[in-house]
Amino acid sequence: MLAGALFGIVWAALFAQYYLQHELPPAWEGRDITVIGTVDSLPSYFESGARFNFAVEKVLDQDGVSPVVPKRLALAWYQAAGQPLQVQVQPGARWQLTVRLKRPHGNANPAAFDYEAWLLERNLRATGYVRSDQKLALKNRQLQAFVFSPGNLIEVLRSRLRERILQALPEHRYAGVLVALAVGDQRAIDQSDWEVFNRTGISHLVAISGLHITMIAGMFAAIMAALWRRSFFTKAALPLLLPAQKVAALSGALAALCYVLLAGFGIPAQRTLYMLLAVALALWSGRITSVSHVLCVALAVVLLVDPWALLWPGFWLSFSAVGVILYTSVGRSQTVAVEGKSLISRFLGVLKMAGATQYAVTIGLLPLTTLLFGRVSLIGPIANALAIPLVGLMVTPLTLFASVLPAPLSTWLWRGAHALIEQLAAFLNWLSALPFAVWQAALPQPWTFALALLATLWLLAPRGWPLRWLALAGWLPLLLDNGSRPGAGEMWVTALDVGQGMAVLIETADHRLLYDSGPAYSPASDAGSRAIVPYLRARGITGLDALVVSHNHDDHSGGALSIMSSVKVNTVYSSLPLEHPIVKAAADHRRCHDGQGWQWGGMKFDMLYPDLDHYPVREAALAASKKHNPNADSCTLKVTHGKHVVLLPGDLETAQERKLIASQAGQLKADVLLVPHHGSGTSSTAAFLAEVDPQIAMFQVGYRNRFRHPQRQVLERYQALGIETLRNDHDGAIMLKFGASITADTYREQRRRYWYGR
Repeated sequence: MLAGALFGIVWAALFAQYYLQHELPPAWEGRDITVIGTVDSLPSYFESGARFNFAVEKVLDQDGVSPVVPKRLALAWYQAAGQPLQVQVQPGARWQLTVRLKRPHGNANPAAFDYEAWLLERNLRATGYVRSDQKLALKNRQLQAFVFSPGNLIEVLRSRLRERILQALPEHRYAGVLVALAVGDQRAIDQSDWEVFNRTGISHLVAISGLHITMIAGMFAAIMAALWRRSFFTKAALPLLLPAQKVAALSGALAALCYVLLAGFGIPAQRTLYMLLAVALALWSGRITSVSHVLCVALAVVLLVDPWALLWPGFWLSFSAVGVILYTSVGRSQTVAVEGKSLISRFLGVLKMAGATQYAVTIGLLPLTTLLFGRVSLIGPIANALAIPLVGLMVTPLTLFASVLPAPLSTWLWRGAHALIEQLAAFLNWLSALPFAVWQAALPQPWTFALALLATLWLLAPRGWPLRWLALAGWLPLLLDNGSRPGAGEMWVTALDVGQGMAVLIETADHRLLYDSGPAYSPASDAGSRAIVPYLRARGITGLDALVVSHNHDDHSGGALSIMSSVKVNTVYSSLPLEHPIVKAAADHRRCHDGQGWQWGGMKFDMLYPDLDHYPVREAALAASKKHNPNADSCTLKVTHGKHVVLLPGDLETAQERKLIASQAGQLKADVLLVPHHGSGTSSTAAFLAEVDPQIAMFQVGYRNRFRHPQRQVLERYQALGIETLRNDHDGAIMLKFGASITADTYREQRRRYWYGR
């Protein structure tokens, strides 16, 4: 065991060393570089562009200097807003492109997706975009339609199959589900549908899971075995040449291999493939297999190929599900003779076995599901009882059979599969809307998880094990954990890393306020759904006492609707127009203005800006079609906790800073300042900083943002005054704790990882 552990450490370190040495030097970030290479992934198309991976073959010299560029890049190709991409990016095509790159970087928040680890695992050591300027666009040209390689061939087949499905099902809502089942590409599934699938516990079926691969492999194996045995009628006597069992095993393994390659080689798919290959190899070599040994072989191969598989939920859920099934079945099940039994009796027996398996998996994965996602689907067993046979035995086979048939037969089958998914989705939507559909809990502490894990093993122990029902008590600390909370007399302030935008959570033991909601990243994605709501759920926070949306700019209001639809928000304060969707969606909306104030326990909130006269002036200007800068509307909030003060000024600019100094003279002194307007050159005047005199300044900025925030002269102004500066782009989420003193910490410092490149 010691030797195995040491080998694993060294093996993973060798992978890391090899991948990390292919870095983009900081000096080449943001500069135009011309590269020649091939598209080596399935492109993802969005409203005005495409994303794809690019394998670099050659880098052209720039002014006599040869840039150092990693071998694989993650690129986006944008067109002007509202215009479709003029070129089709096909897998395997060789292109010459002028690109701008940056080093791997992702938002760093607790309980959030680690984008930088994901890039490292795929050996994508730089990200960027294709330059589409009129002069540079002439350099972007396709050199060859297709460059043959096994990988490119697979990606082309996946791309063409995806196009066939989408063309056969135009305007069909769940066409993306069929694409996911056929080629493993889940990007066309709407975010709202994902929420329903997650709440009902069937998201594992909307991917190419081990269950699907096993069913397809078993189907091919059964068909080939039947045909091989019946070859006597053709006088070929094939079973005398090769036993039907070996042919079935080989056919099933090959079918699984083809399906896994088509599916994108995900971890659950790999696990199933390696298990099937191990069984087939054992049968061909005349060896006796043990299912636990087969699972361990698959585990070893997965980790040898990809040591970072340990970082992803799919790895733990896939292997743990099989482990639970083995734990509750091997050595316990008794073979029951089926001769003489009626069809109904046999069906009921199979149904009973399936129900027992579903029960075991649901119970067995409960601690792990809570650890990974912070919630448990209570209606999951009911949803899976219908979804597993429907998707596994009907929708997936129909989708795959249609893939090898010509039109219009393929279209008919795909439409039939879509109709089944549509009916299933209607039932799932109803289930998901039930008030008891999901049990929400904070991410567990190590001791509560370990206790729940032991309780689960006890509960699933063989019959006769004493007091199995008592094991349920071991789940209580896990399920009833409300997460970490500020203690009495404490206040926590968390500036989440949302990119170029603002989102600051303020907490006491009993109350929570969110100042701004981060940006919208795309029509289907925003900081609310990607960063803020996952953080709230991980902390066990199901509601906000107040949400302040400082002004009508997308980087401050972009995530508000997602937050309001996911957690209860009692009151919304904003300077938004009264017809704004956020105002209409709020249960209780109040316009922010100076003089507003409230207290929560020992914490006091004072709204300092804008004044009441500001809104009529703004509305008159808008009515007269005069240009108005929403930054001038920024709700400015002062939070006082004992002797400590936090000032949140939104995007105030120089003119508003002067007004604030004049109207609130002597009231602006603060220990912590959220830097106005992300550190732009139009804010943070010397007079304003002298009036506030902060100890700590928080810069909420995106990595290498296009506005170049914070401006160098502004940052130097803070540093010259001896103010401690914390930045989301460098430090990740910023966490401040207020008690007798102020303690500052950052996520990247708390959670150091070698792939962060710091």
